[in-house]
Amino acid sequence: MKKQTIKKASRVLLGANLILAGVSHLTFARKAFRAQVPNWVPLSKDDTVVYSGFAEIALGSALVFAPKKYRAVVGKTAAAFFTAVFPGNISQYINHRDAFGLDTDTKRFVRLFFQPVLVYWALKSTKEDKL
Repeated sequence: MKKQTIKKASRVLLGANLILAGVSHLTFARKAFRAQVPNWVPLSKDDTVVYSGFAEIALGSALVFAPKKYRAVVGKTAAAFFTAVFPGNISQYINHRDAFGLDTDTKRFVRLFFQPVLVYWALKSTKEDKL
């Protein structure tokens, strides 16, 4: 399989997952996502979940559909978003909040190591190839 095909599949998969996550923020997983919102966020937990859901849908759509010349910027934006929401994962861990099957401190702790993978995935799948 060609490198470009793998990159495209990776980018589209990440985008589709972001769209699904965004839709779930607004619908069936809305309550569970509130468990990740740190208490120090100045908005209500529900507003934070809704706004982040819209952001995920927009980012996911951009990953899937943005023209090639914008992909690197979209990837960096997605990576920044994954970095910005990381405190939510930390909050869920330190406050022992159950959600998404993360019902033990060990599961919540292991989850923390997946966020850097998302950052890398966003950057790698959108990086402009040098000729």
